[in-house]
Amino acid sequence: MLRASLRQVSAALRDGHVTPTELCQRCLSLIKSTKFLNAYITVAEESALKQAEESEERYRRGQPLGVLDGIPIAVKDNFNTAGIETTCASNMLKGYISPYNATVVQKLLDQGAVLLGKTNLDEFAMGSGSTDGVFGPVRNPWSYSRQYKEKSVPKSHSEDEESNWVITGGSSGGSAAAVSSFTCFAALGSDTGGSTRNPAAHCGVVGLKPTYGLISRHGLIPLVNSMDVPGILTRCVDDAAVVLGSLAGHDPKDSTTIQDNFKPFELPNLTDVSKLSIGIPKEYHAPGLSSEILALWSKAADLFKNAGAKVVEVSLPHTRYSIVCYHVLCTAEVASNMARFDGLEYGHRSDMNKSTESMYAATRREGFNDVVRGRILSGNYFLLKQNYENYFVKAQKVRRLIANDFVKVFGSGVDILLTPTTLSDAAPYTEFIKEDNRTRSAQDDILTQAANMAGLPAINVPTALSERGLPVGLQFIGRSFQEKQLLTVAKWFEKQVKFPMIQLEEVKRHDHGVFQHQKSASFS
Repeated sequence: MLRASLRQVSAALRDGHVTPTELCQRCLSLIKSTKFLNAYITVAEESALKQAEESEERYRRGQPLGVLDGIPIAVKDNFNTAGIETTCASNMLKGYISPYNATVVQKLLDQGAVLLGKTNLDEFAMGSGSTDGVFGPVRNPWSYSRQYKEKSVPKSHSEDEESNWVITGGSSGGSAAAVSSFTCFAALGSDTGGSTRNPAAHCGVVGLKPTYGLISRHGLIPLVNSMDVPGILTRCVDDAAVVLGSLAGHDPKDSTTIQDNFKPFELPNLTDVSKLSIGIPKEYHAPGLSSEILALWSKAADLFKNAGAKVVEVSLPHTRYSIVCYHVLCTAEVASNMARFDGLEYGHRSDMNKSTESMYAATRREGFNDVVRGRILSGNYFLLKQNYENYFVKAQKVRRLIANDFVKVFGSGVDILLTPTTLSDAAPYTEFIKEDNRTRSAQDDILTQAANMAGLPAINVPTALSERGLPVGLQFIGRSFQEKQLLTVAKWFEKQVKFPMIQLEEVKRHDHGVFQHQKSASFS
């Protein structure tokens, strides 16, 4: 049952094959047995079981609230949740309990979803590995899969278990690991420069970054206001469409959301791709792209071509400046956003009491890690009066050029862009931490952050297993507010590649459900 899609389990709940309480208990039990993954910071067992009981009562009366009623979900720990601690994986917010729910969380609860807990991340979502939070790194469930274990060369057995695990990617690594290890059916992440798509690619799940303004950011603790988007992590494209349908639309509490009404949609089964034009941006053949992913990207393009789609090479000439531009804009907004954590209103407060100034300084030194402090310092440097024109204003102009590149390409008749999501499969933790966070983020966001700067929708679709037995995903980028077209194409692609299900021994012992369908890998 835990391996079922969201739609399948919703049908099972409706037909009485399983109750919301039983489903919730199974997920909670699995969270406990996969605790070693460190995917969750807080498990809200008591409130989750209460929500499941309320859902059960609605089903008993024959009045479920919709597809999400009784479905266990998880939320990244940078979304505010009333009554449940919100930490951003930082000492600065340890123990902080918000008085309100983020709009997206409230919408899920209003639909009857069961909130299991809050997932782990890089501190304040600054990172690409989910290794830099105060609660420790998240481990990729695929590290413990039969597929990876069969391919990886073991050293001594005990050493292998402890040192051979791979990262989830970040910063929404906890949410990606939670979905990948079957502890929930969908999870919320946030996506500023690829933080949903990157871990989705490494953990073999679907990661959707919607168009900027389609989903409310109210209650998402901001990193970069002009780029942040709540992201959706699920096990298949159809499920992502279901969750998007319940979250999208105008929110009076967020002035950047669209004014138009959003109509939830059901994805059609695309049978004819001959009218589609797929663009292959040559600049995404970036330095460091593994030959394995390059071959997979080429194979995917051929798949569309052979099915009758028009596949054209396109150019996004300003892409090569995007990572530098992103760094300037990101740190500048971080410096501004982090100013609110001063030890006065909420969060950590230092005992240093010589003066207000010394208390501020000590609070921020104790509350933030090196990564956060480093980004604040960079951002303040770029915003200095003498630097503002040369860095911040120039970066804003380059951002406009990057966005215009996409406008031109889509204006030329291209419907969807097909690119890699990451440069390689997931790195072993011991290798990943050899480089500092800034270097890693610059490398790992290179293929994803341009979509954030242009505000475009993008999705990672798990595509195949690498030679090491780890997931590799490809990214589809669509036109603004054309999520239906983007998801329809992604669903068609998903059907063609038949990505294999993770084989986790731990899960099999817990999963006595009726949906133990095993997909076969036919695209590696």
